[in-house]
Order: sequence, then C-alpha cells, then structure tokens
Amino acid sequence: MRFELTNTPSPEDAHAISQGIVDFNRRTVPDLEDVAAEAKCFVFVRDDAGAVLGGLRASCYWNALHVELVWLSDAARGSGAGRELLARAEAFALEHGCELALVQTTGWQARPFYEKCGYACFGTVEGMPRGSATHFLQKRLQV
Repeated sequence: MRFELTNTPSPEDAHAISQGIVDFNRRTVPDLEDVAAEAKCFVFVRDDAGAVLGGLRASCYWNALHVELVWLSDAARGSGAGRELLARAEAFALEHGCELALVQTTGWQARPFYEKCGYACFGTVEGMPRGSATHFLQKRLQV
C-alpha cells in the first residue's frame, strides 16, 4: 500500500473516490437521494441599473437546502434584502422537496441575522478561523 497527496488528481482518480462513496451510500441507504439530483440556486439583488448589490448561492440535496454563501454590499445592508434572499432560496428548496435549511457562518459574519430569520445554532467550532469561531445553524422549512 502506498499513499499519494496531490492537488492535481487525474479526473479518473477524482471520480473513483467520488463514485466509491456514492456506491457505499447506496448500499447502506438504498433509497437515499442521488447527489446527481442536486439542484443549485443563485438569488441576486440588483440596483435599478442591473448591477449586483448582493446574492446567495445554495444547493439542495438530501432533503436540505445548503446555503453556501450570502453577500450584500454596504448599500443593500439593512434594507431587508438579506431576508428576501433567504426567503426566495427557502421557497426554491421547498419546491425541491427540502425540509431543512443549513448554513455556516463565522463569528464576525451573520449569526444574529440568521437567528432573526428563524435559524438555530446547533454547533460551534471555536478557533476556526484562529481568533474567532464558526457557527452551524439549521432551520426546519415549512410550507
């Protein structure tokens, strides 16, 4: 047995480990949603000229909305735009059979915002990144 660390794997090698976990998951939980059924979603907020003032990127898989990032320009903050971005992503998630929304944020980012939007913290990792913390939040989605 030998080990190899690389940041440039061949496409075949990268596929082999991805397919390996997919096959394992299918054997373990036969009715598990296929990750290939993942639905990506982007929600943008724009000014009157069409310039992007902010947005949200997320994926839906395994019955959950995974909010990957949310960003708002200084001009859009405090306007309700963040709440609307989340609401639209959550509506998209419901349309795709999601029952849960998940988000990760750091200590200097938006934990209070997510909590105001109905998310609850279920875990914190102190010292990630150094000098701060990362918080994991969830919300049950309702029709």
